[in-house]
Amino acid sequence: MKFRLRTLAFLAVLAPVSFAPIPFTPAALAEGLPDLGDASRIDLPPQLERRIGESIVNDIRLREPSYIDDPEIAAYLNMLGAKLSAAIPEAGQSFEFFALRDPTLNAFALPGGYIGVHSGLILAAQSESELAGVLSHEIAHVTQKHLARMMSKQSQAQAAQWLAMAVAVLAARSSSDVGQAALVAGSAAGVQTMLNYSRDFEREADRVGIQTLERAGFDVRGMGSFFERLQKFGRLYENNAPGYLRTHPLTLERISDMENRILQSHYRQVRDSTGFQLVRAKLRATQGDARDAITEFESQLRERKYMSEAAARYGLALAQMRAGNFPAVENEVAALRRLKTASPMIDTLAADVKKAQGDLNSALSLYREARVRYPHYKALIYGQIDALLANGQAQAALKTATEELQLTPSDAILYGWQAKSYAALGKRLQQHRAQAELYVLQGQLAAAVEQLELAQKAEDGDFFEHSQADARLRELRARLIDEMREKQQQ
Repeated sequence: MKFRLRTLAFLAVLAPVSFAPIPFTPAALAEGLPDLGDASRIDLPPQLERRIGESIVNDIRLREPSYIDDPEIAAYLNMLGAKLSAAIPEAGQSFEFFALRDPTLNAFALPGGYIGVHSGLILAAQSESELAGVLSHEIAHVTQKHLARMMSKQSQAQAAQWLAMAVAVLAARSSSDVGQAALVAGSAAGVQTMLNYSRDFEREADRVGIQTLERAGFDVRGMGSFFERLQKFGRLYENNAPGYLRTHPLTLERISDMENRILQSHYRQVRDSTGFQLVRAKLRATQGDARDAITEFESQLRERKYMSEAAARYGLALAQMRAGNFPAVENEVAALRRLKTASPMIDTLAADVKKAQGDLNSALSLYREARVRYPHYKALIYGQIDALLANGQAQAALKTATEELQLTPSDAILYGWQAKSYAALGKRLQQHRAQAELYVLQGQLAAAVEQLELAQKAEDGDFFEHSQADARLRELRARLIDEMREKQQQ
């Protein structure tokens, strides 16, 4: 995948830089673990770690075909991740979760709190606690500063060697093949050191992850059952083991350690959330051929072989939407209403099907009603703005986008809708300004500068608006020059 090569290049540019030590406190979470190095002497500041992760994720969003650009799936993963990370406030770390459409069972942590989850992993989880167990494990990789600690340890050797090890760990998170190729680039002794070190990291992530899972109110048995199932699968299909086993070494010692810790925890039966069931149904309904998905969900409903009737009907509705059978979608939405399943995902679907049929007034009415219950649900907001623009209500669309940007100024998609709204109103200067901010959030400074140069040439806008565009242009040009100079110096 193209983004992986860019990731390696980005790390290579940053490798020779020396940084001052920073403090780190959550060592208490790892009580009883082997000494993995003093986290207070990490040479990778949080700001730089976040910057590296942000650059990688921007590249994934822009160029990785498997990236799932779906606000509802992202909202669910981030809701689940927020519940887990809230259980470890001492970590002082923010997280962002995203999904990739990949049938393999895998997840990976990037620098700066970015965590990727393969769709195959979400579908393979038999309970929400199992999925939460994997996410808590990845969160632990971040809070325990595993990548930064590995890089700090390897910096004691030659720079080229520790860079190879750092690249290997990061690459292996998303591709075992790329990871193995990077490992070969290092010396044999260095490879063995890194492998031993990563096994210790896995043990630490297990233990911290179980603590997090329990604190967050999930069934800790979910983590153990998922890894046990992976282990059995790996023994049966040794040459085609799940990606998670290849990137997260699983040993009998790890399984035994998890089982012992789980036995010490209180039994807790936890019901899966509606969001978990609906997201799994959405992933199934939107992959492969629409007719195959329709057949699968119709069979589940006919034979009553489902974990959730609402999820099966929701999945069938989405598959019918893909097939363009709007009356069938309306029937399933009505059935979901009779089941009294409350979810913004169902409300979004009800409005989306009206919009798809060209009934914009009904769609807008449904979006407005749903936003009373879920005022800041992104899928509803994006759908409402889209319907407003399609209905010739550009001013209302602009008002909605601008109000939401005041609450979430880091939402690049909202800047895109704002730019479209300005374009519909014939406000070219403001259109280019909004498009520039979208590019800034995507890490495309050169494209942002180009948009602001177009804003300068726009014939509309008052003196104040032109002054704002000029000031922002000077700021971004300076940032772009600094960025280019930094790369040349490395």
